[in-house]
Amino acid sequence: MSLILGIDGGGTRTRASLVAGGKVVAHAEGGSIKRLRVGAKAAEANLRAVLTDAFAQAGVKSVQAACCGVASATLPGTAEWITAVLNDFGAEKSEVVGDEVIALDAAFKGGAGILQIAGTGSNTIGRAADGSRESAGGWSSRLGDEGSGYWIGLHSVRRALKAHDREQPTQILERVAKLWKTADLGELVSLGDSTPGPDFAALAPTINDLAEAGDPVALDVLAEAARDLAEFVLLVRDKLRRKHNIVGEVPVAWTGGVIEKMRLVHEPFFAALKAAAPEMPVASTAVVSMEGALWRAKNLLA
Repeated sequence: MSLILGIDGGGTRTRASLVAGGKVVAHAEGGSIKRLRVGAKAAEANLRAVLTDAFAQAGVKSVQAACCGVASATLPGTAEWITAVLNDFGAEKSEVVGDEVIALDAAFKGGAGILQIAGTGSNTIGRAADGSRESAGGWSSRLGDEGSGYWIGLHSVRRALKAHDREQPTQILERVAKLWKTADLGELVSLGDSTPGPDFAALAPTINDLAEAGDPVALDVLAEAARDLAEFVLLVRDKLRRKHNIVGEVPVAWTGGVIEKMRLVHEPFFAALKAAAPEMPVASTAVVSMEGALWRAKNLLA
């Protein structure tokens, strides 16, 4: 019986599952393996720790096939170091792809569709039946990633500072000061402007809570996040239909905590898509990216 390994290396957390005969025999979770986020040394240590845990649970020392989906997979050296680790864990066949690839395959199993990712970062990817792809957004935390957790945290602080200047009400700066343990506004700004700086994505749950409580700045930020995410889906839909001669609608899937856990993003996101394209199929539940990694690992043995 073949044993396969799937790895979902997101921006903040890494998951690994071992499957034999269609049954999960081990599952482990750990820290990020994204080098840009945690550094090369920590990324490799986190991957080895997750795999060691999973292999110990299953009582195995090797696998027949493995697929790892990881953020920033195309960066030089990323596929090489992950492949080397997989080799150390006895993977007979392996591949390293972007985390968006395993999410696409979890939703569409190699077929056509649009995936909206909205977690720590954001990206919108569409795939035609021939495998060609179109995208929108995803231009990094500093230059884009509209609607992501990082974008929500960063722009909430920016707009709260503007509201402070205008003497408009918001509790964002007060709540952020508590989270960052800053003594005054000057210290908060200095920390927020530092390099590498604080984790703005970690502020997103607090901004969501404030929005639910009626904070006007937080409400505006989440409303814009929903609009941006919906607009990117519609943009990719237009590209696929126009450039790849697609007749009819393209199915849409989504993943990430911003859409899944934030009602004030989730509801207007769905409403905007329904208003613009009433016949477009939109998944009602989030994609489980791990399913795509396992699907691809299984295909390596075909």
